[in-house]
Amino acid sequence: MAKGKYEYWLTPEGLLKLEGWARDGLTDDQIARNMGISRSTLNKWKNDHSDISDTLKRGKEVIDLQVENALLKRALGYEYEEVSEKYEYGEMTERKVAKKHVIPDTTAQIFWLKNRRPDKWKDKQDVQVSGTLEAEKTKLDDLIKQMRGDG
Repeated sequence: MAKGKYEYWLTPEGLLKLEGWARDGLTDDQIARNMGISRSTLNKWKNDHSDISDTLKRGKEVIDLQVENALLKRALGYEYEEVSEKYEYGEMTERKVAKKHVIPDTTAQIFWLKNRRPDKWKDKQDVQVSGTLEAEKTKLDDLIKQMRGDG
């Protein structure tokens, strides 16, 4: 393989490597380094060769979906079976299966909601205020006078 030559990366072998690296969670910088090129060259190749771009997208989709599923599972909580085995003289003498429960994770829930429902869950809400500050100050002054017995 001649490093830095796009032709190799358009072959079935080259595309398979690219998809695998993307599926393994490598960034475009890391993928470019593995290819022996700069990030800007990779970006150009992605623009010029849809096979390279599509392959990287396909590989990243797999890992992104796995992470999304893991985050959702963690946010909701889940059950699993824990198996423990005891061996004596090379033979299993005891096998226990215990059902375990992982409680829902509020941090995962917050992250999910802020990203999936930002209209309701983002930290900074846009609030519209009507009226003037002067009118509110006058009301506050009147209230203070009433409390003192001045008014």
